[in-house]
Amino acid sequence: MPIIPNSTYQPPFAIFKNGHLNTIYPSQFRKVKNIAYERERITTPDDDFIDLDWIYKNKNQVVIICHGLEGKAESAYVKGMAKTFAQGEWSVCAYNYRGCSGEPNRQIRAYHSGATDDLELVIQAVLAKGFVEIVLIGFSLGGNLVLKYTGENGSNIHAEIKKTVALSTPVHLESSSDVLQQPHNWLYMKRFSSKLREKVKAKKELLKAAGFDVETLSSAKSFYVFDELFTAKAHGFSSRIDYYTKCSSLQFLENIAIPTLLINAKDDPFLSPECFPESIAKKHQYFHLEMPKYGGHVGFTTFGNDNVLWSEQRAFEFISQVK
Repeated sequence: MPIIPNSTYQPPFAIFKNGHLNTIYPSQFRKVKNIAYERERITTPDDDFIDLDWIYKNKNQVVIICHGLEGKAESAYVKGMAKTFAQGEWSVCAYNYRGCSGEPNRQIRAYHSGATDDLELVIQAVLAKGFVEIVLIGFSLGGNLVLKYTGENGSNIHAEIKKTVALSTPVHLESSSDVLQQPHNWLYMKRFSSKLREKVKAKKELLKAAGFDVETLSSAKSFYVFDELFTAKAHGFSSRIDYYTKCSSLQFLENIAIPTLLINAKDDPFLSPECFPESIAKKHQYFHLEMPKYGGHVGFTTFGNDNVLWSEQRAFEFISQVK
């Protein structure tokens, strides 16, 4: 039932019908002003830390925002969503994954697309503040994370968690990884791999002592290498394929038991055909799928309207209106 027809997103100019431009423009040129976070650090059971950046508004309602690969609470797309919800009188918790808050984390473990145990720690910290209505919003890797969490927990999800929104989400990790390796995505791969190599270098001695192939990781230029030699090994998977298989949220969507919206643009250069689960949405009571013709990856460029993107308006609308 909940495939949303006739998505309202329209590119502001014809040039933004190009998915690559719609991806790159807001990432590189958008500025979101007047966001003042308050930082909270929580300690993990393995003696590591996670940094949460807060905007305190409503004492009852809070949105937890999960960023994408190599993002952070300061990323423009996170700040834009945070600003939209704060203006709507919601409190905001922007979740920085391990090693993403501007300081290397203590352990070899980092973050990955399926790390719902860390997300649960964040949710527990939020629940401890007395919020009675929590919504989860995730971008890209963070979208996979919140969808996996929502589906894993099914009808046993915390009663306070009411809704979930995922944007530009690779719900099938293996095929999306293949898409990212294609020549037309070389610029994104170059940027991501450069950032990941920097993190390897920051933990070089720790990784060496644990038996990781630091030399190969330090020159890795693809997710295939990084996920095989680091992500899988550091997080208990037998291989990158094992990691992709176990952490893809696609297999958990049918178990979702709260209103959930997935927005994936048809021209998203990161997504494979498997990332548009129409057959699941058609028969699902709670899982809503919206597939704008345009939008790129975490793009949805919009001008005017106080610099609010269509995706931010749409997420707020869904959270506010859907029962």
